[in-house]
Amino acid sequence: MRVGLDVQLARGTATGIGEYASGLLAALRDRGIDAVGLEAPWLDPWRFDRRVLWDQVLLPLAARRARIDVAHCASGTMPLLAGTPMVVTVHDVAWLRAQQHARPYARAYFGAFSLARYGVARRILVDSAFSRSELLALGHFDEARVSVVYPGVAADIAAIRRAPDRDRPFALVVGTVERRKNLEVAIRALARVPELRLVSVGPPTPYLERCAALAAELGVAARVDFRGYVARETVLHLYATATVALVPSRYEGFGYGAAQALAAGVPLVAARSSSLPEVVGDAAPLADPDDVAAWRDALAAIVATPGHADARAQTGRAAAVARFGWPQAARAAAAAYAAAAG
Repeated sequence: MRVGLDVQLARGTATGIGEYASGLLAALRDRGIDAVGLEAPWLDPWRFDRRVLWDQVLLPLAARRARIDVAHCASGTMPLLAGTPMVVTVHDVAWLRAQQHARPYARAYFGAFSLARYGVARRILVDSAFSRSELLALGHFDEARVSVVYPGVAADIAAIRRAPDRDRPFALVVGTVERRKNLEVAIRALARVPELRLVSVGPPTPYLERCAALAAELGVAARVDFRGYVARETVLHLYATATVALVPSRYEGFGYGAAQALAAGVPLVAARSSSLPEVVGDAAPLADPDDVAAWRDALAAIVATPGHADARAQTGRAAAVARFGWPQAARAAAAAYAAAAG
């Protein structure tokens, strides 16, 4: 069996979905599966029209040229026409739950249109039990075709050697700077922890302007560093040196930032929302997304006793690496391919 995996979102400013696609492709090959990456190297998909061009025209053409038996649409969108059995990964249904501020055409395409297309997939993979329940609540799918498969964390993250910056402690937030990621609560909490800085890493959206204005209003602009999209080496260095990682999102289908922090042994504070309690478990403190005092208290406690926080994070590191391992994800994906191929 030859499998074609959509890896186009690993191009350009790749975020969590790109990490997922490239990591799964490598893990499938390590497992001995004949897997080919479907992509157009010349196309940066991070614009709506280019993304639709890839999904609806170039992806089916690439699949046909590769002569695959099963196509895995790993980015949460599917072509309207395809000549091969399809598996899809639904990372979340945020476009139907948490993106009301987005442009109507984007909500329609990534939301209702994509939801309707999932019905033709022979198998559906989801990143968490939370995402599975959300998907089943929105669409009438055969539950037996919908499987939870946790994404893996890359080996370079799991291999990080921690060297926290004790002289200039900082909190790290990794992910696209968009409204549902709720960076505002971290900025508000930062105003009450004067010895801490905040470093935000990820592609910007117009929401960044709102966060920058809030930082200026609270008098902490000098302590908030919006880095934008950075090289992989920089991300690894920041995880190695951060005092704490924050995932304050209101809505996550999985929460790569939380899984990466756990696997890297970085002290973590995450929101008590959506999939994050499932991903974090009891490995790190949780705070309600709007409870500024709770975020302040959690940050202050870590800053006051960084050695204790690091020790706790290291204790759960091996379990996180095992739980979010690519070999398990590849094994589950291979089973889905076999079922889809019939």
